[in-house]
Amino acid sequence: MNVLIYLIPVALFMGFLGLLGFLWALKSGQYDDPDGAAERILHDDEPPRRRD
Repeated sequence: MNVLIYLIPVALFMGFLGLLGFLWALKSGQYDDPDGAAERILHDDEPPRRRD
């Protein structure tokens, strides 16, 4: 049970670091792609090239 004294703060610290990383990614625009998927679905893929 004494190991929980160490593991709980370590887990909380790692969760806090993950939250900070996620918030940084949101702030820096990593998830901004307003037209990407909506536009990509409308374009056809290039036809396969024939090998002669």
